[in-house]
Amino acid sequence: MTPTAVITAGTGGIGLHTALALAETGYAVTVVGRNPERGANAVHAINTRGGETARFLQADLSSLDEVRTLGARIAAEGELTVLVNNVGAMFADHTHINGVEGSFLVNHLSPYLLTETLLPVITGRVVNVTSKAVVVAKTNFHEVEPPGDYYSFHWYGRAKLANLAYTLDLAHRQTTVPVLAADPGAAATDMTNGTLTDPKVVSPALRLAWPFVRRTFERSTSGPASLAARSSIRAATDATLTTGTVLGPDTTPVTPHHAARDPRVQQAVRRHSERHAPLHRIPDGVSN
Repeated sequence: MTPTAVITAGTGGIGLHTALALAETGYAVTVVGRNPERGANAVHAINTRGGETARFLQADLSSLDEVRTLGARIAAEGELTVLVNNVGAMFADHTHINGVEGSFLVNHLSPYLLTETLLPVITGRVVNVTSKAVVVAKTNFHEVEPPGDYYSFHWYGRAKLANLAYTLDLAHRQTTVPVLAADPGAAATDMTNGTLTDPKVVSPALRLAWPFVRRTFERSTSGPASLAARSSIRAATDATLTTGTVLGPDTTPVTPHHAARDPRVQQAVRRHSERHAPLHRIPDGVSN
């Protein structure tokens, strides 16, 4: 039976290179994205290198309703071998989507909801793409949004921290499906292109050292996506890796950030996830 893989945000960058590699190793690949033209181009590139097994499914992963629809469609098709939650977004300005802060929604609630929807049909593993930005995150998870002013890089890091905490929590709570995280490290992608050139993306304390911070950002977003995809590819395909493993950019296991291992953070993230991204849409006017 041909193994199957779903890669979100798989029409370009790290996601596309992950899909290319999985197709070359024999997976029938589904790439998910918003843009049909990019989707068609991605399918053509994958099929050229990996056989006629790729397809594109259109979904706006910032819409939890569309994530539910996507998950239900894939689940109805039967067993899925691998899910790679590659989606990521950084918002320059404080953004809310259907009442939820955008970074938290796209970087955590969306992959959380898709994972929980597909867990019953996954036979292989789940890979969540994480980021070194977790080290600058506020660890206050009393609310979905942290207190204080908005700084996009820090809030992106906090959302990625939430997803990493969820990854480790899910790996501990169930033993049926291995759940891993992969840090791609430095990569030039659509998300990083131009988003880290304005000092307002970081806190005032880091702005004091902006020339150094900007050079650090430039170095960390200069690598090829093909190289950055290596950690996701290994996490998806190496059966010797156990659940809860976090791979660094060089594809070797690393110790997860301490806040992601904190049971209090994991519990708070789980509470927010269940409240703001229920598996079934709650009708308007009904409280959960």
